[in-house]
Amino acid sequence: MMKLINGGVTAAQGFKASGVHCGIRRNTSKNDLSLIVSDVPATAAAVYTTNLVKGAPLTVTKAHIMDGKAQAVICNSGNANTCNANGIEIAEGMAALVAEKTAVNAHDVVVASTGVIGQPLSLDPIKSGMDELVSKLSVEGGHEAALGIMTTDTIPKEVAVEFTCGGKVCRIGGIAKGSGMIHPNMATMLVFITCDVAISPAMLQKALSGDIQNTFNMISIDGDTSTNDMVTVLANGLAGNAEITSEGEDFTAFMQALNTVTVSLCRMIAGDGEGATKLLECKVSGAKSLAIAKTVAKSVICSSLLKAAMFGADANWGRVLCAIGYSGADVDVNKIDVSFKSVKGEISVCENGAGIEFSEEKAKEILLEKEIEILVALNDGDFSSTAWGCDLTYDYVKINGDYRT
Repeated sequence: MMKLINGGVTAAQGFKASGVHCGIRRNTSKNDLSLIVSDVPATAAAVYTTNLVKGAPLTVTKAHIMDGKAQAVICNSGNANTCNANGIEIAEGMAALVAEKTAVNAHDVVVASTGVIGQPLSLDPIKSGMDELVSKLSVEGGHEAALGIMTTDTIPKEVAVEFTCGGKVCRIGGIAKGSGMIHPNMATMLVFITCDVAISPAMLQKALSGDIQNTFNMISIDGDTSTNDMVTVLANGLAGNAEITSEGEDFTAFMQALNTVTVSLCRMIAGDGEGATKLLECKVSGAKSLAIAKTVAKSVICSSLLKAAMFGADANWGRVLCAIGYSGADVDVNKIDVSFKSVKGEISVCENGAGIEFSEEKAKEILLEKEIEILVALNDGDFSSTAWGCDLTYDYVKINGDYRT
């Protein structure tokens, strides 16, 4: 059995977290520094942005967890520490500060930063905030940590699940940030996942690398891929299950729980896109292959014209067909059905690649809701896929027109 629980990133046994304002961000009411610490060293795995320009924290983190181990995560918001001449020095300095104030080895610290690119980052505010950050570490501190990694996010993103693995009750929790510069592969985001499952480094990396192909790599907000994207998982083994070292029933249970957490975070990220008013979920069915289903879903969710139509609650289904047509996917356009769905109902707008009569009033009622499903049936096979995004609004331009200043 699996159920949603409270606690976020501190739901799993042996994890504490905190978040404070240290002075990186001008707004003193917003946290800008977060810390997550495991009571014991944990197995670690991560995936990183595909952008050739990468933030210094990613380089440092990759080196730190090369041995498959980590015990803490420190993250600042307000400054990406990217394209800085001394970026590596600063990122290593952040890890050293954690080691200085806790019992964690500096080499076992995951380092992350998010915010403006190309702005110098000083260790001074981080250093001044460390005593408070460490003193506030607690099992109730997950929410403050979630607040501390936000940039243009309007809501904190956290989730946790409880499940059984190897006869033991286990927990996985996570927090995420992501609002703009979100596009596969990966989306613009930082995601920190903690769990108390005992699992080998190789199997944890396999689980994470496999999961993101159908979750975080299926989000798009604006077509821009960030420089600082990273998803990390720490598994400290305190649940007491027999260590997962190969595929099997326990690994499957772990994958299902991990996927529940990541899908929940995907939906939160997509629904909180910069300026967004609606979560868009494109569900493609009936494809000849998984690759085709994913390509179609991504193309539809990435269409700026479709995103604008959804903002205006305009059932302009032609934009769905258009996006499928230029996706490069091998589909028979004369077989495609399209419908729109929300809590207000579902309405078919296209059958066999052609328009059909439908009530514009009913369609508008459906599309005025905050969560919209775009259902695409290719009617050409048995494969399906889902992608997530949001509408394109006036506020997106406003937010990004003066993001740096």
